[in-house]
Amino acid sequence: MTPVNDIALALGALALALAWPVPVLLARAAWPSSAPALALALWQSIALAGGISMIGSLLLFGLQPFGHDLWSRIGGALGTVFSGPLPPGASLLDTFALSAAVLLTVHLLLNLALTSVRSRNQRHRHRELLSLLSSPLPDVPSTRVIDHPAPAAYCLPGARSVTVLSEGMIELLTPDQLDAVIAHEQAHLRQKHHLLLDAFRSWKRALPWFPIATRAQDAVALLVEMLADDHARQLAGDAVLAEAIALVDSTGSAGTALGAPKDKRTPEQRRTAIAAREARLLEPLRPVDPLVRVIVTLVSAALVLVPPILILAS
Repeated sequence: MTPVNDIALALGALALALAWPVPVLLARAAWPSSAPALALALWQSIALAGGISMIGSLLLFGLQPFGHDLWSRIGGALGTVFSGPLPPGASLLDTFALSAAVLLTVHLLLNLALTSVRSRNQRHRHRELLSLLSSPLPDVPSTRVIDHPAPAAYCLPGARSVTVLSEGMIELLTPDQLDAVIAHEQAHLRQKHHLLLDAFRSWKRALPWFPIATRAQDAVALLVEMLADDHARQLAGDAVLAEAIALVDSTGSAGTALGAPKDKRTPEQRRTAIAAREARLLEPLRPVDPLVRVIVTLVSAALVLVPPILILAS
């Protein structure tokens, strides 16, 4: 077996590991709730390394007959596309692998672009609708109120980011609780969580038959909520924020206000996420061991760096 085949198999094995057992173990781990930022970095590394490894494995396998190193193989493959027959030794399997690598790359990038454009357009239309159907909240910049009895709070990122509250939310919560909710939503805007969510949403749309894509999106969505909670708890306190979350959840109608983003989770998924957020606010967080932090940081960096290095060195 040639070294290129060894690298292709290694990348394929890494892609398989990152597609199933590794994300399952991470989703079941207890430490991410104590270090959501670190866990988010690891999820991003897993997604990026999984895609690069999958594409790289197919690419290296398919390019073998076209040259003696990576760049000569790429040049030979491009030359064959435009001018000539397949080189000696090229098989139907090589052609299939190369075509699959190109198609998968285009498919993933196109879905990412379409998801980003679609989300941006939806937010733009929503913002125009809000300008007609909402009013500013006095003394709170970039915050608008819609006249609807259901409690709802959400944010719209963009050039003119805005936090949206319903009248039902304002009536339900005390001033301190409302400040905590506003701080939570503003954290989403400040930390650009929509970019991360769009990336994982596009992965799920690109590979809807891929169970781990759904698991990753759900895990990332919960982690960004925890990150926003960590910002809000510094301003309002753990108990106040937990009470606000519990009050809104008890109504069973959060997010149903006019124009609010629809919650596509099942009731069980929603209850589980709410319980996880409340538990980390009401119970002392178990600190993540420094050694675990170092290991996770090194693994995250290795996942991003090693697959491209292997591909370029082949």
